[in-house]
Amino acid sequence: MALLDRAIARVLPAVPKPVVRILASPYIAGPTLEDAVRVVGRLNSEGKLATVDVLGEEVATAEEAREIARGYHRVLARAESEGLDANVSVKLTGLGLGLDYALCRENLAAVVEDARARGNFVRIDMEDSSTTDDALRLYGELHDGGATNVGVVLQARLRRTITDAKGLANVRLCKGIYLEPEAIAFHDAEEIRESFRATLRVLLDQGSYVGIATHDEALIADALEQVRARGLSPEQYEFQMLLGVRPARGDALVREGHRLRVYVPFGTHWYEYSVRRLQENPNIAGYVAVDTVRRLARR
Repeated sequence: MALLDRAIARVLPAVPKPVVRILASPYIAGPTLEDAVRVVGRLNSEGKLATVDVLGEEVATAEEAREIARGYHRVLARAESEGLDANVSVKLTGLGLGLDYALCRENLAAVVEDARARGNFVRIDMEDSSTTDDALRLYGELHDGGATNVGVVLQARLRRTITDAKGLANVRLCKGIYLEPEAIAFHDAEEIRESFRATLRVLLDQGSYVGIATHDEALIADALEQVRARGLSPEQYEFQMLLGVRPARGDALVREGHRLRVYVPFGTHWYEYSVRRLQENPNIAGYVAVDTVRRLARR
């Protein structure tokens, strides 16, 4: 199956763009803010929360970075005016991290302050390992400066993660999709799971608010047990899933009384995002292919 997944990922650049759009459509709200508003409204009506991502990474100019930042300001304004239960997730390379740390910090701080003024929240997404130190530094600077409406992401795949977790107040914990060198990252699936479990224990024991971001049933079961063992109320944690991935499992978590937040990406960079994500983690490419066949079969 792994060989098939990698083969699917390799041929993606040769697949016609309209076909990639069909493949990716369940997992991306669409190219416009109106698409994101529509999807978030539907999720809210199902009792689910959302976090909105304005697609765009590795920008080439400061103006591109500022435009992505303006996109987040527009999302925050619409969430407030429409009464949507949605916060935002930002990628630092989209805000200019690869160009200039100060530029990225300026853009991020402005989005965080806008969110604070509207009673909203900003999640700093984690990208590949070259950005980990800067992401944690920016989170720390803003949080220590009084911005309590900002959180960060940790990836269980990285060997450093359990150490990074100590002292963090608000974290999304995920496996991580970036394929890193074995010297800095776990490659074995069970090692990644054990890192996730151990990091979750550290975070919950120190009173962190955790977004438990996984579709892995074994990790969902372990998280539920950890939550129960500590007697946590639904306001003290949440589960998180990607748009279009295991929606029935997400429905079940909501029915059981858990908070569930769905990651909703949108924007004109949908094609680059789709191809890059599928190539970075071939397992996802295989999942998308199987899911697409199932959807076609149902039709």
